Amino acid sequence: MDQIRDAVLADHLDAIGGLPTPESYRAVLVRRDEQDMFEGLPTKDKDPRKALHVEEVPTPEIGPGEALIAVMASSVNYNTVWTSIFEPVSTFGFLARYGRLNELTKKHDLPYHVVGSDLAGVVVRVGPGVNRWKPGDEVVAHCLSVELEDPAGHDDTMMDPQQRIWGFETNFGGLAELSLVKSNQLMPKPAHLTWEEAACPGLVNSTAYRQLVSHNGANMKQGDVVLIWGASGGLGSYATQMALNGGAIPVCVVSSPEKAEIARRMGAELVIDRSAEGYRFWKDEETQDPKEWQRLGAKIRELTGGDDADIVFEHPGRETFGASVYVAKKGGTIVTCASTSGFMHSYDNRYLWMNLKRIVGSHFANYREAWEANRLIDRGLIHPTLSRTYAMDDVGQAAYDVHRNLHQGKVGVLTLAPEEGLGVKDHAKRERHLAAINRFRDV
Repeated sequence: MDQIRDAVLADHLDAIGGLPTPESYRAVLVRRDEQDMFEGLPTKDKDPRKALHVEEVPTPEIGPGEALIAVMASSVNYNTVWTSIFEPVSTFGFLARYGRLNELTKKHDLPYHVVGSDLAGVVVRVGPGVNRWKPGDEVVAHCLSVELEDPAGHDDTMMDPQQRIWGFETNFGGLAELSLVKSNQLMPKPAHLTWEEAACPGLVNSTAYRQLVSHNGANMKQGDVVLIWGASGGLGSYATQMALNGGAIPVCVVSSPEKAEIARRMGAELVIDRSAEGYRFWKDEETQDPKEWQRLGAKIRELTGGDDADIVFEHPGRETFGASVYVAKKGGTIVTCASTSGFMHSYDNRYLWMNLKRIVGSHFANYREAWEANRLIDRGLIHPTLSRTYAMDDVGQAAYDVHRNLHQGKVGVLTLAPEEGLGVKDHAKRERHLAAINRFRDV
């Protein structure tokens, strides 16, 4: 690994193809024999620091259509938290099912799971049938893994019956010194970004793009009022940027004065601080309070000059979903991609059917959507929202911070990169966008 890292740091990328493939590498993983360690504990008491380990693991064999990547930096997403607390299910079930698919996938079914669904790095090796990428290419990876042997996946690859999220439902993820991906997960690394900046947008930026912009999601247009929950967070911060960049009107919901200021620094003018407003959408564990939905709707109309939300950008789930259905305008869209506060949603269906609203499920993005989202980053129209970068040995603490909502924006992890600030190739382009990059890094 030292030779590969040194070649990247010295910018001798053309030499990487001639270096020996490492027999092993350091990786962040969970262990199958520990998957019951949190049994009986409430979600909030499950501690990722106890389950995530940094260990040396064997380098996997590269198959047809695959690429081995030297990972310079990665990031923590909420699916890393789910894997680390074995919730809602242990991911070892995903690995076992994938391992039964064919001889090539059998290698994924191991007693350990290397996690992580983002990376920025350099191609080390490619397997048979890979033509677009070669050793030495600087890349980022999106997290959609598909087999594409079924016709259902050829209109929208997210519909492929064998669609999986790399690093969550497959092994050899990005929180490691090396990672194994399918070649059609790769995209060019934006040359004006550091390794850690380039690593953090992938999953959340692509998710926000499909959820808001794509015809597969809400199909946002100019002038749409978009209610964005968690607008300063890892996902919501990209949704806020896309709304602003696309001519929509974001109404940013946050949970503290500090997070409200972050939303305003991103350019949002209409901000709702839930802590200041004191919303309590649930009277108790079983009973929601429609009066609080009404109060939220009134606040939205107060801020917008009388307009309800055309689109509600949902991801908290159980805690907010009833309110989201209520406050969407007649004919509006509630688009949901996650349930970080709970998967079992409850809402008053009268407000849905009688007002012709739509609930749209959105899950990550297909290759075209991920490529377009990355292009926005590359052109400086969307910027990484990286708030803090951890060493790989501290990834348990990074996941704990995300689990407990102690973070802002995205949380990065250095893997092979020895320090922050490395990896910029286009310095002139960075200088043009530096003010915006720094403003969003402050997120």
